[in-house]
Amino acid sequence: MTDYAIESARADDAPALLALYRAVAAIEGGLARSADEITPGYIEGFLGEALAHGYSLVARLPDGTLAGEIHTYPMGPKKFAHVLGELTIAVHPAHQGAGVGRALFRRLIDIVAHERPDILRVELAAQESNARAIRFYESLGFVVEGRMTSRIASVGGGYEADIPMAWLRPAR
Repeated sequence: MTDYAIESARADDAPALLALYRAVAAIEGGLARSADEITPGYIEGFLGEALAHGYSLVARLPDGTLAGEIHTYPMGPKKFAHVLGELTIAVHPAHQGAGVGRALFRRLIDIVAHERPDILRVELAAQESNARAIRFYESLGFVVEGRMTSRIASVGGGYEADIPMAWLRPAR
């Protein structure tokens, strides 16, 4: 297993995040965005929101490179202040299957569970054909909350459903 540290991202991680996200987007089904949609502006946008209002955690290798990143932040309107959404996780292809994604999620959920009693739910969506990801999210305590039919344009043509999921704060 590769040694890495889970820590908060920094603004100066933007170039490393750009490289990470482009590497993951190059894999079919790796991200909802294609590699050409991973721009400096995209990275700066989510990183700025996450650092200002939510969380961006990275799995940093000893040499400083990033094995993975997860981010989430509130949607904006006050009515949704108890919800973290816009969740995205990216694990470098060379480190997939090694527990990096699970470690990032566990740290995020731990922070929310112990430091943010105001957050009642964390939301994400998974592509219906990505059964492996759905099972992974369920293993972390996320529950399927529905099915958004024909929401995603499939790579081979046609459309498929997006599966909304949420981690809900346990009742006290």
